[in-house]
Amino acid sequence: MDNNTLLKKLDSLSIEEKIGQLIQLTGDFFEGDIDTVVTGPLKKLGLNAGYNIYNTGSILNITNPEKIIQLQTDYLEKSIHKIPLLFMADIIYGYRTIFPIPMAQACSWNYEGIEHAGSIAAQECYDEGVHVTFSPMVDIVRDPRWGRVMESPGEDTLLAKKYAESMVQGIQGRNLEGIIPANKIAACIKHFAAYGAPVAGREYNAVDMSEHTLREYYLPGYQAAIEAGAKLVMTAFNTLNGVPATGNEWLNRDVLRREMNFNGVLISDYAAIEELIMHGYAEDEVSAARLALLAGVDVDMKTAIYANQLEKVVSDNEHMLELLNEAVYRVLKLKNDLGLFEDPFRGLQETVQRSRNSILSDEHKKAALSLAEESVVLLKNDDELLPLFKHTKVALIGPYADENSTLGMWAIKGDEADTVNLKMGLLKHVDPDNLSVCKGAHMLPDNAREALGKYADKLTAETVDEEALLREAIRNANEADVIVLALGESIYQSGEGGSRTNPTLPKPQMKLLHELSLLGKKMVLIVYSGRPLILTEVAGKVDAIVQAWYPGTMGGEALANILYGEVNPSGKLAMTFPRSVGQIPISYNELNTGRPNLKENGSYRFASRYIDEVNEPLYPFGYGKSYTSFEYSLLTISQKEMKKNESVDICISVTNTGIYDGKETIQLYIRDKFASVARPVKELKDFKKVFLQSGETQNIEFSIHEEMLKFYDREMQYKSEPGEFDIYIGSSSQEILLSFSFVFLPEDEHE
Repeated sequence: MDNNTLLKKLDSLSIEEKIGQLIQLTGDFFEGDIDTVVTGPLKKLGLNAGYNIYNTGSILNITNPEKIIQLQTDYLEKSIHKIPLLFMADIIYGYRTIFPIPMAQACSWNYEGIEHAGSIAAQECYDEGVHVTFSPMVDIVRDPRWGRVMESPGEDTLLAKKYAESMVQGIQGRNLEGIIPANKIAACIKHFAAYGAPVAGREYNAVDMSEHTLREYYLPGYQAAIEAGAKLVMTAFNTLNGVPATGNEWLNRDVLRREMNFNGVLISDYAAIEELIMHGYAEDEVSAARLALLAGVDVDMKTAIYANQLEKVVSDNEHMLELLNEAVYRVLKLKNDLGLFEDPFRGLQETVQRSRNSILSDEHKKAALSLAEESVVLLKNDDELLPLFKHTKVALIGPYADENSTLGMWAIKGDEADTVNLKMGLLKHVDPDNLSVCKGAHMLPDNAREALGKYADKLTAETVDEEALLREAIRNANEADVIVLALGESIYQSGEGGSRTNPTLPKPQMKLLHELSLLGKKMVLIVYSGRPLILTEVAGKVDAIVQAWYPGTMGGEALANILYGEVNPSGKLAMTFPRSVGQIPISYNELNTGRPNLKENGSYRFASRYIDEVNEPLYPFGYGKSYTSFEYSLLTISQKEMKKNESVDICISVTNTGIYDGKETIQLYIRDKFASVARPVKELKDFKKVFLQSGETQNIEFSIHEEMLKFYDREMQYKSEPGEFDIYIGSSSQEILLSFSFVFLPEDEHE
């Protein structure tokens, strides 16, 4: 449908019909006769009894293809204007083939692999009839207390930008204009903006942030997704400096639409328009509808605010009516970009008639396995305990030893029955006679279930006494050469609503670890989690630590391949692991202070330091060990003074000096030594992930250009300044192996 025809379609709608296009409901509104609907879901949501559900624009979280066909068919038969429904769903990191959680994916530093994961999720969604996914989430996060760390690409702006771009291109394709191709769906960026920085790490809490920090660190990820062509943006639940994001006209119209040039659909998060009242920002429902429309929110997800109140807002108000028309046009354009006017089912009828071969295909599981292997981070490996020998007698102990619930909270279509757990993975490598398996401890203390709310019912009931579990674990451990201890937080302790004041291993598991550590056996700890846990106490009791995250459908096989050396771990942390809660929030790219804690000053009191803890994290951003070793040496630097439109080109040599083949991620950081605003002690500006065979040397090239030197000044102008810059190259943000300086001197300054 061309644009003129689309505009004619818009003009043909009444105000009531236009408002309907901005409403998102769930599929239960379309089930049963009209009396059932009026007394059921309509009443529950608070929709006026006269609301015509066949004006509705989109449906939330219906993912059954037969149901989608039935709903779309019924809707089009009863709809006057035959405008198809949109079907949207929370497919965050896989449909049925579940990939590692986004935080884990970011630790792979493999953005081709991440794009491929996005394309597989899109393919499976397309084959099941889903049109839009609420992904990627690109919120920067520096506080592991926040539950939604698991959905984030981590603490760094560059990684967030690359994650955003890769996921959008995987989900939507690289066609920035026009129709979204078959096998692709529309991507929705979330949550706009700065949702990942709630005060005290508490879910839905306020965000208090300077505009400089917002622009410098948090907005670039969203911008990268927009430039990649994302069709939708979702508003955030939080207030930003006192104004709720969903009603923030400056944020959504001035910044998002005008500055960032976003012209797609802006959808509220779940019930966020209604929550403007609870925030104390809107006086009543009419006010909430007016404020949201003024702020540019096009779709009201799962409330009755727009449906009941928007007609009052736009009647006899030419400006508000114009805003309504703009919002409806954007929704119609999205439907047109998906090709729904030509084929409301996007090929689904034909797909259902044949077997849907993409779902959990061998090709898809192979991709999930590969990304899981690269997402695992080896945090510790004393005396090169890993990899294990296949003849070693292993005691696999812990709540995650034989547990399929390792997909994370947001794998809404993932089936635990499809999951390869750790026990299953190990049995692909070892004879059953060399492997004993037991639980050892309860996943959570008994009193922890209540805090999980409705998710408590999803936990398996504990039927065996803890002491009996512990005795069995000690017996198995005593008969083994090595203990592999599979511990972690429950998947329901992380994710939305999973904020924790003390993100550590649960107490029953800590008791198990302590008791096993007294046996004097070699011990490997596998950590399952949706966030960096505080492992300071743990690290001294074990010989090796493998950070598994929630590794997805093929996670157990990926971990086993790493434990037995079939795969050399190559993951690098995308988020800092603190030593204690008191260090939070923490990130590698902090600002210096007037009184930095310099080592040569010893325990000088009046420095920026703690008196009961060191400043440094337990494991820094960019950190991750390998079974092999790498040696860096500097070959050439093109120049030590750079002008505008020039670059500093660097060539370094990297050699695999160990006995295993492996991948290394070479990281380049820059520090602006003197500027008109204080700059971070270092910032990641580029990286290269390379595969090196044992003994192999590769020459790695980096190019530094002016764009890498830009920042926001006091007037919020994005610019570069002349000055001196330090360059650091290393294997993590703390393990700097090469460093040098250069001067940036714009041509006019030089002359």
